[in-house]
Amino acid sequence: MLNRRAFLQQVPPLASLLLGMIPGLKASNLATKPILLRSSWQTANIGDIGHTPGVLTLLEKYLPGVEVRLWPVNVGDGVEAMLRKRFPNVPIIQSPDEVARAFTECGFLLHGSGPQLVARKDLERWVQETGKPYGIYGITFPGVYGFPEERSKFNPVDIGLLSKARFAYFRDSVSLAFAKKNGVNCPIMEFCPDGAFAVDVRNDAAADAFLREHNLETGKFLCAIPQYRFSPWWELPQKKQAPNEAKRAYNDKMKEQDNAPIREAIIQVVRQTPLKVLLVPENETQVRIGKEMLYDPLPEDVKKNVVWRDHYWLTDEAVSTYIRSAGLFGLEMHSPIMCIAQGVPAIVCRFEEQTSKGAMWRDVGLGDWLFDMDTPGDVAKIVPTVLAMAKDPKAAKAKVEKARKYITQRQRETMAIVKKNLSA
Repeated sequence: MLNRRAFLQQVPPLASLLLGMIPGLKASNLATKPILLRSSWQTANIGDIGHTPGVLTLLEKYLPGVEVRLWPVNVGDGVEAMLRKRFPNVPIIQSPDEVARAFTECGFLLHGSGPQLVARKDLERWVQETGKPYGIYGITFPGVYGFPEERSKFNPVDIGLLSKARFAYFRDSVSLAFAKKNGVNCPIMEFCPDGAFAVDVRNDAAADAFLREHNLETGKFLCAIPQYRFSPWWELPQKKQAPNEAKRAYNDKMKEQDNAPIREAIIQVVRQTPLKVLLVPENETQVRIGKEMLYDPLPEDVKKNVVWRDHYWLTDEAVSTYIRSAGLFGLEMHSPIMCIAQGVPAIVCRFEEQTSKGAMWRDVGLGDWLFDMDTPGDVAKIVPTVLAMAKDPKAAKAKVEKARKYITQRQRETMAIVKKNLSA
């Protein structure tokens, strides 16, 4: 008896046979060819990891019965095992032979959510070698992390690739407007929530063990995240990057301005509420940054109720931890996204160097929880807003549920377009 994968591999030839035997039978009446998902950009950031399980969850929910093959850039450091545990029926293709076979057998390439058009070269290859359709699902554009003169730059090739896609979904309205202004002319160009809004991977055992070790009780702590203007990737040996002295100098200049309000919010939460605070990293460099900028400078009366997580983690443990928290605040984007996905309140503090992706908080109806660290009026609201979230969890959760309702609506609508284009 054929197993599921072997059977699906026989569908294309069976479909051709049926088409020849039954007059008027159309290909769209038959089983859809597999989708090739290009995603999983890096493993040193739980947000970049989170894009993939999020989009896979959406495909599983809205396109049941359609085979999806994951073509990752990087699933090392335990990520592959995490994905296989949650999606045991999704092939993860990595060898040149597997990729070549997928190009032949898959009928559609889906570029997953990401900080920019990450897989530009892969889309070009797909077009040149197959001529088959493709789509873009939730990116920032141009998505360049850098100084002001760098952020508006983009590769002209992107305009053509985005225009020739069946659909181009952008994860923030600023990116959508930028794409239109710069000549992208795709049949469907709309806002689409970042794929990580659907993430549901879990590692409850690891989360519970850590929380027990540090005397953190479910619902009785908030999470907080630090950050520099530019992630110092050169600190990670696996990145093999030389230090960027200009960015390092700018980080040193801005780090106190940016992290001091987060630190003050921690102090006031501990002093004004019964909640504790857990300092967590979204990317691997933030383990050290959290100690330097948030934990070490705390007053002693506050520090005893604050836990610094001294090692990195994966997305599944992070999600399980966030679910057990009373909320999150800090200088990152995807941990808040994963919180909202699970109904947990989350406040986002941003700066221009992190691209326009922060605008998605306004796009999904959470603008009251979005703060610009270069706008004094915004900075002044951070501590009161964190305290309000901590002191009135019922109101905070009501705000989250309203946003989730809209996010779910857009996920359903955009996945309907994905489905439609598989048989077009």
